[in-house]
Amino acid sequence: MAHNSNEKMSFQEKTETNVWLLVICLALGLSVAGIVEIMPLSYLDSTYETLTEEEDGIRPYTALELEGRDVYIREGCYTCHSQMIRPFRDEKQRYGHYSLAVESKYDHPFQWGSKRTGPDLARVGGKYSDEWHYQHMMDPKSVVPETVMPAYPWLATADLDHTMTAKKMAALSMVGVPYTQADMDGAADAVQGKTEMDAIIAYLQVLGTMVNFQEGKDYRQ
Repeated sequence: MAHNSNEKMSFQEKTETNVWLLVICLALGLSVAGIVEIMPLSYLDSTYETLTEEEDGIRPYTALELEGRDVYIREGCYTCHSQMIRPFRDEKQRYGHYSLAVESKYDHPFQWGSKRTGPDLARVGGKYSDEWHYQHMMDPKSVVPETVMPAYPWLATADLDHTMTAKKMAALSMVGVPYTQADMDGAADAVQGKTEMDAIIAYLQVLGTMVNFQEGKDYRQ
């Protein structure tokens, strides 16, 4: 259908018929989007909360904990458990102090989750014994009769692949996780002879234990 020369062309029609105008608009749009994505990286450290004591701080996972995190992801635990306690009174009463952004600074990918078929695990570290976690993974209903969680008995007999741990650390170091060469050199020995059950229990036991919270301190400043 021919365009009536007496009708005023809309901006969309102009960009569709003028390739250079379209290129300029795309360049402007991409530039703005790039600034929005890249600029926050220049002040990212300032968004981390101030901790309570000098000895407090978030460290990278140990070799065994790192392997446990990978088992956690592989088995899809994040689809039923969150690791993000919201700053609401009921959540604090049930789970503990609300989650801090700094606690996830070395998580790639982060495990905040979006669904709670089971409880939040952000503060599960130290809440139960290793033996409890072992039994819970082997036969969940034996410790929590009302649970719908499936059993994971194969983890107890699945040996970790110690040849991959150092490579995982090296990959994470490329995105800012401060693993040292000594960490990588000792990774294989640290997981040698360990099972996937040992690893996931080690991972669960460290969650929420890296910050010594001080009562009354506002960490949102």
